[in-house]
Amino acid sequence: QVQLVESGGGLVQAGGSLRLSCAASGRTFSSYAAAWFRQAPGKEREFVAAINWIGSWTMYTDSAKGRFTISRDNAKNVLYLQMNSLKPEDTAVYYCAARQQTSARAEASRYDYWGQGTQVTVSS
Repeated sequence: QVQLVESGGGLVQAGGSLRLSCAASGRTFSSYAAAWFRQAPGKEREFVAAINWIGSWTMYTDSAKGRFTISRDNAKNVLYLQMNSLKPEDTAVYYCAARQQTSARAEASRYDYWGQGTQVTVSS
């Protein structure tokens, strides 16, 4: 069993930066792929970025490429999302997720564990 707790969200002006963290409990997190998803009001949850178990492979949605960076520190059991050049359309609740496989995927249905989410609001 893995529990995930996100932090680092907040209010930021357009063009600013935030770094989200996701602290994982359980020694098995280091062998799981992980990802970030987000959900804006009135919209479905969407994929943002994913990383394999060792951090050697990553993937991003088109809107995140060049602005967001996903990374992990398996020694600390923490997943990160560095977000730069933020836009108002990035406003959403951001969720971290983990799956009981080493390879990353973009589909939310592939993930077994979810955090409670952290709010990111970008003002124009």
